[in-house]
Amino acid sequence: MITITEHYTPMFRRGYRMQFEKTQDCHVILYPEGMAKLNDSATFILQLVDGERTIANIIDELNTRFPDAGGVNDDVKDFFAQAHAQKWITFREPA
Repeated sequence: MITITEHYTPMFRRGYRMQFEKTQDCHVILYPEGMAKLNDSATFILQLVDGERTIANIIDELNTRFPDAGGVNDDVKDFFAQAHAQKWITFREPA
């Protein structure tokens, strides 16, 4: 697995996108070979992936939205490592 730093900017890979799927009653990642259902946590994180926000920005936003969670830093980085391994996202490294 890749080592994730908070300075990386996540982006959906070409051909991958997230959308709400009525028939599944949840958000999904659509890709050329199929789709993957997302749980609420994954949805909250991936809704913030816009190719502009860094992982640090996403963590800050989630900590603001969910202050009772007790800090989501490691969970978000772990999620992005898994999403990268699943080939859902790629990263732009800081310049």
